[in-house]
Amino acid sequence: EVPELAADAVLVKSVEMPKGAKTVLGYDFEETTTTEEGGDHATRVLERMLYTGFQATSFGQAAEEINKMIRWRLSDEAVGKDEPEEHLDPEFRKGVKCKIFLGYTSNLISSGVRESIKYLVKNKMVDCVVTTAGGIEEDLIKCLGKTYLGDFALKGTELRSQGLNRIGNLLVPNDNYCSFEDWIMPVLDAMLEEQKKDGVLWTPSRVIARLGKEINNEESVCYWAWKNSIPMYCPALTDGSIGDMLYFHSYKNPGLVVDLVQDIRSINTEAVKAAPRKTGMIILGGGVCKHHICNANLMRNGADYAVYVNTAQEFDGSDSGARPDEAKSWGKIKQNAKPVKVYGDATIIFP
Repeated sequence: EVPELAADAVLVKSVEMPKGAKTVLGYDFEETTTTEEGGDHATRVLERMLYTGFQATSFGQAAEEINKMIRWRLSDEAVGKDEPEEHLDPEFRKGVKCKIFLGYTSNLISSGVRESIKYLVKNKMVDCVVTTAGGIEEDLIKCLGKTYLGDFALKGTELRSQGLNRIGNLLVPNDNYCSFEDWIMPVLDAMLEEQKKDGVLWTPSRVIARLGKEINNEESVCYWAWKNSIPMYCPALTDGSIGDMLYFHSYKNPGLVVDLVQDIRSINTEAVKAAPRKTGMIILGGGVCKHHICNANLMRNGADYAVYVNTAQEFDGSDSGARPDEAKSWGKIKQNAKPVKVYGDATIIFP
């Protein structure tokens, strides 16, 4: 006879699962695609991610969260008793959409994710962009020279002697940065002249818009942001090749001033005055772009929707690794929101 202690330990009785509990079910490639649900194999695989488990389920939840951002309209909400008269018009309410903040790190522009980001900005699918210095300069530099596939294992010393810079398994010839200097210096000269003669107050976002205009290249994210009047913020504008160029320019033609204070007011205002719109955050990677968007949404007591995609962990207390629930503690995401973090490489997940 089985020992009673062992039987009790192994054969513990389960509670009944709650009504509506989702079962794990991946996509069976033998399923027909002519059902009422329709769709080809690729579409159905993505739909079934939600029920697959692990990070596939997080992926599915992130897709649902982004779809909520896209589909939300003010007409979905009950009319408040204190709303302005113009907000009562049903047609007005149908036209009010969620304000979407997109943030990403520079490596994603170095990679082929640049084309996905360009698509969103070109088609006005996001309202406000935050990135790092590399997210600006790499976009512009790609209009002047190519980035190539390399290998993570290539030796740094050998690459340095060949004038090749490695970004993960990507290679950027140093000549590209030389071309960037040749291109940007006359632009900086013109900006300085406008500052002196016309009193132009340059901010990082205004500098980025000017660079997007000057590059005049439809492959560029910055170009489309300028073209569509979508603000691009970069509080760490000097932390990259643009910083190198500003450093060189301060010797060649000193005097250019870039005002950070006006930009922090501007991005915070983007969030504070978003009402009656809800706000959503899509943040690829961590660091400056992640915190800058979250902190702007703190000014309105939190974003309504949020999706993080990164590989960072929270164990070191870094903001990059912080889960959305930590942002709730600061008031950067609303208390009733259902944010999602996907642990994974954005070059795979985001497109």
